[in-house]
Amino acid sequence: MAGTRGRFITFEGGEGTGKSTQSKRLATALGARGLDVVLTREPGGSPAAEAIRGLLLSGRARPLGVLGEAYLFAAARIDHVAELIEPSLGRGAFVISDRFADSTRVYQGAAGGLSVDVVDGLIDAAIGATVPDLTIVVDVPVEVGLARVGHRAAGTDRFESDAVAVHEARRRGFLALADRFPERCVVVDGSRDKDVVSADILALVVRRFGLDGERVRGD
Repeated sequence: MAGTRGRFITFEGGEGTGKSTQSKRLATALGARGLDVVLTREPGGSPAAEAIRGLLLSGRARPLGVLGEAYLFAAARIDHVAELIEPSLGRGAFVISDRFADSTRVYQGAAGGLSVDVVDGLIDAAIGATVPDLTIVVDVPVEVGLARVGHRAAGTDRFESDAVAVHEARRRGFLALADRFPERCVVVDGSRDKDVVSADILALVVRRFGLDGERVRGD
């Protein structure tokens, strides 16, 4: 892919959907095809953004309210795009991010109460033209996702510990997001066996980006 711009794939979904696992599996599968792959996450992905991640997920920013949190996410995203995403895309890499701007549309927007105009304005200012080529929305029933989160040894973070009704609103928000941006969003049923989900996602990416002819590393 030398000399051409890379591809930007994002994974979205509520808590416990398995999107983090699936983003890692896709990165491994594409890397095995000999592609330059960068796996990242939000909030985070760059030094400044990782510092803001700690503030957000710990709950220390919660007193700032949903608008304050949205601004912190935007600040982290500005650094993430400038320091990691754009340079990687510029060299032709496949960038895979566990969450991106659409999480703000859902968490602070649809489920948090901020207006579409406010959220879209923050996102546009933060990312500019760095819009994902493909967004994979991993969907599971809320009770399934929360059961998975409850089994994590590390416990729950600021967003995982919200009320069930909030999680339900987020699920509806992600599904509505896919309707709003059908050209780039694909909903995947994450309640199935992990291997089945991974296979479906890889097949989707191969079709979308014409990777059938890619040589596997070592061939």
